[in-house]
Amino acid sequence: METQDKKRKVGTDSQEDDTFFDITLRPSSLDDFIGQKNIKENLKIFMQAAKKRNEPIEHVLFYGPPGLGKTTLAYIIAKELNVNIRVTSGPAIERSGDLAAILTNLSDHDILFIDEIHRLNKVIEEILYPAMEERALDLIIGKGPSARTLRIDLPKFTIIGATTKISHISSPLRDRFGNVFHLNFYEESEIQEILHRSSKILRVKSNDEAMQAIAERSRKTPRVANRLLRRVRDFADVKSDGNITKETALSALTMLGVDNYGLDEIDRKILEIIITKFNGGPVGLNTIAAASGEEMSTIEDVYEPFLIQSGFLHRTPQGRVATQAACKLFAPDKNKLV
Repeated sequence: METQDKKRKVGTDSQEDDTFFDITLRPSSLDDFIGQKNIKENLKIFMQAAKKRNEPIEHVLFYGPPGLGKTTLAYIIAKELNVNIRVTSGPAIERSGDLAAILTNLSDHDILFIDEIHRLNKVIEEILYPAMEERALDLIIGKGPSARTLRIDLPKFTIIGATTKISHISSPLRDRFGNVFHLNFYEESEIQEILHRSSKILRVKSNDEAMQAIAERSRKTPRVANRLLRRVRDFADVKSDGNITKETALSALTMLGVDNYGLDEIDRKILEIIITKFNGGPVGLNTIAAASGEEMSTIEDVYEPFLIQSGFLHRTPQGRVATQAACKLFAPDKNKLV
């Protein structure tokens, strides 16, 4: 699933060339962070209160679709609190010793950022409970009758977790986070503002119409918007004078196979199969997978969320159904990007 999404220009998972640009374009303060107004207001209050009491901020959990800024907010919190941040991920913490090594190397008020925290195994979760609540680490030394429990006191630290699947996090772990925030998709005006900011940092010449064209196809996701901006910049450097106009942006996006709605070739293929081969549905997921040549899990986890969120697809007990909006996409010419 992740491998397939990483190949797409409109995929929301981080790709190889995203890492450098994510760091370059990442805002360093809440004032520079565009969108998510309610979350920013709450974070400002929580951080100011923590500073006033000279305490670490309560544990924070960010959840929502990929590419919306969960990691960026974690770095901003660390910077605004002037503390160190240690970064890891759920799959990377395989054994209790891995977690112990990380936690015992933290200092007072440090932040431990755990990406994909829903992928922590249950043994690690149980060790994490007293660490989060009591700032203590309970380890079992030895085996059998001679085994004993060793408690190690930990510094006053903060865990910031990020997940795309909050339902996969157990209730006991979720309840130990004092602050839980849901990141929403961005408004088109916010995406345009992000693109203008990124253009200045990348020293790209552009106009409002060009940024609007890219924003419309960005799936309301900053990561996708910035990736499309970089691809359009490449096109402008090679095919024109480097200046991104609306016409240049549209030509580049058409070449990339991204239409006005942010749909790519596979998105459209799935919708077209449902509409033309199965009269709009309902049709089962396994049938769509067989007809499209894609795996069921890939369709369900990678393609469907955006199609449903955009109003092109419905899930019903009988199967998937294409909406009227989706049917209009393929009329009169099914193969023409609209």
